[in-house]
Amino acid sequence: MKIARALIHSPWPLPALMVWAAAWLGFVGLVALGVGPVAALALPSLGGVAASLLGHSWWRRLMIGGGFPLSLALSGVVSLPAWAWLLPLGLLMLIYPLNAWRDAPIFPTPHDALSALSSHAPLPEGARVLDAGCGAGHGLRALRRAYPQAQLHGLEWSWPLRAVCALWCPWARVRQGDMWAHDWSGYALVYLFQRPESMPRAVAKARAELPAGAWLVSLEFEATELLAHAHYPAPGGRMVWIYQAPFPNSKPPAFERPPGE
Repeated sequence: MKIARALIHSPWPLPALMVWAAAWLGFVGLVALGVGPVAALALPSLGGVAASLLGHSWWRRLMIGGGFPLSLALSGVVSLPAWAWLLPLGLLMLIYPLNAWRDAPIFPTPHDALSALSSHAPLPEGARVLDAGCGAGHGLRALRRAYPQAQLHGLEWSWPLRAVCALWCPWARVRQGDMWAHDWSGYALVYLFQRPESMPRAVAKARAELPAGAWLVSLEFEATELLAHAHYPAPGGRMVWIYQAPFPNSKPPAFERPPGE
């Protein structure tokens, strides 16, 4: 955990340099111990991809996770079959699967983004709250600060991210699965940090499944088909959008002038 905190709080590009240096030391050490070059590439690459989860943006994560294999390939210090270079790419795809990127890249929820949420969307003690697409657990931790007495649940498509989240958030029930196939009807609040393109699908699912009185909460991206029950700027400038089922305040369709007027 001390190493993780050092990576998170060190100024950029120090986190990437630290991970690359550790990967190179691991690679050299494995080769010195007689480990084959493919395994010597794969193991440090796995560590780099795991460390990339601590990056604050998608491009930093790609640099942290892909820097070592790229530098090894450019250095020419080892001769590997062409297929071996697919291993680091495969590891990145394992952590960041393509279908998850269609919904949202791995953007972590800032730790204090939901600090005022309970005053706008109150919940009874023991209410079930879902972080749909929980990633490594940043959203769950923010939700716990807002609702310390709630039953917190996380759902994540990537099983490595699900494993990291379960370790980081042992007080939550974290499962691997598809947020769009999972039933939302048993939750008092569903939290999302998705893409704008995903919001119409989220609205349709919430309308079909969330019970009356339940909340749909979106960080940064508005559900443009609905009128918000409340919204407020979180620290850092991102907007928190709050909607309550059965969503009676749907926005009317835009007025269009008849042809010829």
